[in-house]
Amino acid sequence: MPGSDTRVVELRVHGIMGTTAESLVGAVAAVDVAGDGIGRIVRPADRLRRPGPGPLLRTSDRSVPRVVEGYLWSGMTSGGLSKSTWALMFPFTLANLAHWMLPPVPHDNRPAAALGLVGRALLRLAALLLTVLFVTQVAVVSLDLVAAQCLAPGAACMSGAVPDWLRELRGFRPVVGLLPALLVVLLLARVSSVTWSVNAPPLPSPVPGNRPRRMPGASLVADPDTPTLRALHTVAGLAVLALLPSGGPFTASPVVTGQWVAGLTLLVLAALGVLLLDDPTGATPHRAGRWLRLALGRVTRRVLLFISVLLVISTAVAQEPLPNGLADTDITIEGTTGVLVVVCVLFGLVLIPAALLARREFWAEQPRELRPWAGGWMSPIVLVIAALLGGGFGAGVAITVRELLGSNGLELPAGYEPVTLLWGAAAAFALVIGLLLGSITAVHRWRRNRRGAQPPESSLLHADSPPAEQATATRAWRNARFQRNHLHHLLLACGAALGLGAGVSIWMRLRGVGLPEWMEPFSAVGVFALGFLAAALMRAVYQAIRRPDLSRTLGILADLACFWPRESHPVVPPCYALKVIPELTERAAEHLQDRSTRVVITGHSHGSLIAVVAVSRLMETLPPEDRERVGLVTAGSPLQWAYPRAFPSVVPHRSLAELHGELDGRWRALCRGTDPLGGAVTTWRRQVYDSKMIGMGFRPDGSSGPLTPARTTESGALVLGSDHWLPDPQLQPVPGLRWSPGVRRHSDYYADPEWDEAVAIAAGLM
Repeated sequence: MPGSDTRVVELRVHGIMGTTAESLVGAVAAVDVAGDGIGRIVRPADRLRRPGPGPLLRTSDRSVPRVVEGYLWSGMTSGGLSKSTWALMFPFTLANLAHWMLPPVPHDNRPAAALGLVGRALLRLAALLLTVLFVTQVAVVSLDLVAAQCLAPGAACMSGAVPDWLRELRGFRPVVGLLPALLVVLLLARVSSVTWSVNAPPLPSPVPGNRPRRMPGASLVADPDTPTLRALHTVAGLAVLALLPSGGPFTASPVVTGQWVAGLTLLVLAALGVLLLDDPTGATPHRAGRWLRLALGRVTRRVLLFISVLLVISTAVAQEPLPNGLADTDITIEGTTGVLVVVCVLFGLVLIPAALLARREFWAEQPRELRPWAGGWMSPIVLVIAALLGGGFGAGVAITVRELLGSNGLELPAGYEPVTLLWGAAAAFALVIGLLLGSITAVHRWRRNRRGAQPPESSLLHADSPPAEQATATRAWRNARFQRNHLHHLLLACGAALGLGAGVSIWMRLRGVGLPEWMEPFSAVGVFALGFLAAALMRAVYQAIRRPDLSRTLGILADLACFWPRESHPVVPPCYALKVIPELTERAAEHLQDRSTRVVITGHSHGSLIAVVAVSRLMETLPPEDRERVGLVTAGSPLQWAYPRAFPSVVPHRSLAELHGELDGRWRALCRGTDPLGGAVTTWRRQVYDSKMIGMGFRPDGSSGPLTPARTTESGALVLGSDHWLPDPQLQPVPGLRWSPGVRRHSDYYADPEWDEAVAIAAGLM
């Protein structure tokens, strides 16, 4: 029971797009009280920049002292030159994201375990092929387009800038062509080795009897195989650089032939390594993965990297003179693309039975609106988008560079013609699909507006509001609900459009069908789209470097994608979740050492996922008497409509129900139907019966089922289960709180009068 000396620590976590320290803690000034400057823990400050207490927390019978703290993690995903260039690795990040979207593997199911093993291996191979394709495309620009063709002796390209004597200088053209590509490979290896240092001790082992069957985010751990995968990707990239200028195995020079064989051997070894190197389960003594890890130890990796760098350097020395055009670039690009397509198709086929087995075990009995997107088959779609974006971006950069050089004699690999056709056809398919979906949406909205039906929650929340305000709220509810219900359909449509375009271009290439006259506009549209894509992305990166305030635009992608640890693709930005969650958990545990302190971790938007995982770790590691002093508040959270459906193996619906039961009513969720990013968290299938809102949801004992009718709070919110539905627009100003007129959607949750009540319930004070 709370005593007279009870106090509450409210530990806030922000969402995407970041925020300021002052906005996070709701004060005009804030000061750091802990952290290492990258992960910052802040509090409100007085005029002398000293940490001050937060506002009193009002309960039903008295006021309780409250300390407001905030954890700022946005510095890990935005700001600075290196973070701005992370956008260039977006295809790699999507390939890594596809791993976390895999369907869960049922326990003690050998067919499902085998399918999961094959699927993860194919995904790692596809990620390696993406790296090889990227390096090849860089070499097309620097080695083929610039060094071999533009800088050829007697060529008109850049004749005023580079004289003929310099073009004929021994080693000049090979160095100009290979050095930029070599630096790019080494830069990728450097970026992939960056990790955030955790300013917290390791979490203690779970207390016996505390660990339920599954908790949210249990698999969010660092993969010990990441250094090995990083080395294999680097070796593969260097091997491709050695292969491209060699001219194939049948050359007059035995030295060049030996270099080609050595490069191909390294490439094959890298491919076999990523195929056989499974997740940490392979490290057990009775698995073959243990011997593979011993063979690919630190010494072996360094030797392979040293040999690969020497091979590239020797290739630059042996290629004298460099030919005026490299035929192997076309073969390498088409071969890599062809293998990547085959791997993506096999990966998609393997995941069909894997998703069906997972459906039967995990979500067959769940309501339709809670089941994973695409039936758990979302990972192949994301991988296809990553592959086509990677190929398209490389082609766009090459086309843009050729236009900048301004020489009509420069030729790109013939394999780029299908890529331009692919993107042109994809743009056409996307236009058709967009018009079709737009027409269906317009008709659907027109019919609903004609009927005049209100969402069940909105009809109760704004029953006494003026008609104009009711109409505004109804429109905002419908628009937000439409976005939440159909965002994954947009991703599916993009994947389908790109897939259809890829199918058309691949069929024409395999059949040897030339580009018919009626399809030339598609190719022209593809050239424009690829050039625009490359130019727009490079301009965005440049603007973010020149003006750091614009870097948040690119930071949105980093906020969402860099939350996930490196798994299938190691060449991605460092994962901030591996730093934020332990430090947030340690800060909460530090406050809980005071027996009179209750800690409520609150998360807004994407921060709700961080808060849920942190609270689940606390539920595992704290003794029972301390767990009763931990609460959770989520606001504007996509924890029902997005994360469990996109990542069913990381935050499955069952795990959220178990965490809700562990907290025994101390999880409160603030929801607005007008919020396009955050909706219901603990309830579903809501309806109005006899002027009362009823529905299904999580119960305090961890089960799911019908709930008691919703009650109305003093601020006008409807509380159904653990969801607090807030009226939006707000009904009336509240003394002592900031007034936010109009529809607030995804913002200003901290200023809502229902916030304090939710925090008090989560703290166990009401």
